[in-house]
Amino acid sequence: MTIEVRPASVFEDVRAVIGPKSPTANVCFCLSYRIPSKINNAMREPARSEYVAGLCAQEPPPGVLAYDDGEPAGWAAVAPRAETTFARNRKIPHVDDLPVWSLWCIRVRPGHRKKGVSHALIAGAVEFARAHGAPAVEAYPLDNGDARVDLTMAYPGLRKNFERAGFVWAADTTSVLSGHPRILMRLDLR
Repeated sequence: MTIEVRPASVFEDVRAVIGPKSPTANVCFCLSYRIPSKINNAMREPARSEYVAGLCAQEPPPGVLAYDDGEPAGWAAVAPRAETTFARNRKIPHVDDLPVWSLWCIRVRPGHRKKGVSHALIAGAVEFARAHGAPAVEAYPLDNGDARVDLTMAYPGLRKNFERAGFVWAADTTSVLSGHPRILMRLDLR
């Protein structure tokens, strides 16, 4: 098994990991924090696919993909916080005025879980942000302790996985997801 992380510039690979299953879906493609909620809730297929295909063609692309022996296995959304709704989010505080990047979604496809893909995605997202000049990367994972988390709602990641990657607690938030508080964690890249 070889896990490789690359910029998410191949739309069909992004679709394979985070694309909606329904042809009329108004969910996923990891747009919830990338665009205003009113636009996100109104946008349906095929407009969602067209929008994300455009993001994949931009520099930098909208995140990173993990490949397990060449097959798209996972996704991490990472972008400058200023380009996300975290720039205005009332529940997630700003620690300071640094132009940090946000890492807000980690998704591993069934059949590729329990292989270290999420760890590779976090590391790959950090390197991607570093390569694009980020002074720090923030994440907003669940602080679930030892409690189990529904896989669908585990998309922001878990505190312990970010701690393993060197992130440290930076602030509490008022955001709660699936009954678990979210915290702000940060990795300084300077």
